[in-house]
Amino acid sequence: MNLSNIIANLNFWAVIVAALSTFVVGSLWYSPILFGKKWMELNGFTEESIKDGRYTMATIFGSSFIAALFAAFAMAMFMGPESNAGFGVFAGFMIALFWIATSRLTTALFEQQKISLVLIHAGYDLVSYMVMGAIVGAW
Repeated sequence: MNLSNIIANLNFWAVIVAALSTFVVGSLWYSPILFGKKWMELNGFTEESIKDGRYTMATIFGSSFIAALFAAFAMAMFMGPESNAGFGVFAGFMIALFWIATSRLTTALFEQQKISLVLIHAGYDLVSYMVMGAIVGAW
């Protein structure tokens, strides 16, 4: 199958919703109820330091959405038009665990980062990519 056929068969609504789902997962994952307080502590953040950070919230959320769109688009291309929710969850799991988490771990080791912070981020990636895969596959 050539690239133009792959793109022509993509469900762009599924890609958009899958990208938006990362915000839902992230708002829960990094909330004070789950890992938000620990994430702030491990990064040395305070509420004030986040508000006075290097990037505006518009920049952070806008750039994050574009990145999520790219990820969902690539996932949809990889999974193809004949996929289903089960394969999507599996693909998301494999992508997050074996590509993203291993890359995060390597970077963290060389940068002497705290492994608990890597685990928080890798857990978010695992859940968000599984949800993205389920959405793309089911739709």
